[in-house]
Amino acid sequence: MTKKLRAHHCVQALKKEYPDAICSLTYKSPFELLISVRLAAQCTDARVNMITPALFDKYKTLDDYIDADVTDVEEIIRSCGFFFFFSLDIIGMAAMMEDNFDGIVPDNMEDLLTLPGVGRKTANLILGDVYGKPAIVCDTHLIRIANRLGLVKTKNPHIVERELAPILDPAESSDFCHRCVLHGRAVCTARKAMCYKCCMSDYCKKVI
Repeated sequence: MTKKLRAHHCVQALKKEYPDAICSLTYKSPFELLISVRLAAQCTDARVNMITPALFDKYKTLDDYIDADVTDVEEIIRSCGFFFFFSLDIIGMAAMMEDNFDGIVPDNMEDLLTLPGVGRKTANLILGDVYGKPAIVCDTHLIRIANRLGLVKTKNPHIVERELAPILDPAESSDFCHRCVLHGRAVCTARKAMCYKCCMSDYCKKVI
C-alpha cells in the first residue's frame, strides 16, 4: 500500500470517528485565534481557554492591544508560562497588523511568518481555520500519529509538513490535523497507543 493510499484510508477513518473536526481553542475573531495559538505553545488548550476570556473581555479591538500596558497583559496571561515574551508578542502582532496589513490577520504564509512569535504551526492553523486553505498543523499529536502510521519517519515538524503535503488531499489536510489531535488525546496517546480500539489500525504500520 502506498503512503498516499494509506493516508486516504486514515483520513476517511478519522472522518467517520470524529465528524466534527474543530479547533479546541475558543475565539470570536481571527486575531483572538492568533493570540490563543500563541499562548498554547506553552500550555494546554484547556488552560488557554481559561485565560483568554479575561483578556478578550478587556481588550476588544486592535487599538486596545496596541495601547495596552505590557505588565497588565502579563498579569492576565501569567498562568500560561513565558508570559513576558507572550505579552510582547501579542502587542507586537497587533502593532504590525495595523502598520503592515490594514489591521487584518494575513491570509498567506509569508506574511504570517513576519508577525512576532508566529511560526509555521501557528500560521498553518490560521490558514486552515480562518481562511479554509490547505494546511498541515504539525503539533505533537500529528507528528506522533504520522510516525506510527508509517506516513513519515521523522519528528522534525518542517520535514513532517513537507512529507505529508503531497500525500494528503489538500481539501482534507487541515481537518485531518484537528482529528489527529482528538485521536491523540483519546486513543493514540504519547504514553500508550491503544491499537485495539483505533479506527486506523487496519492501515497502521505499528500494527501491521
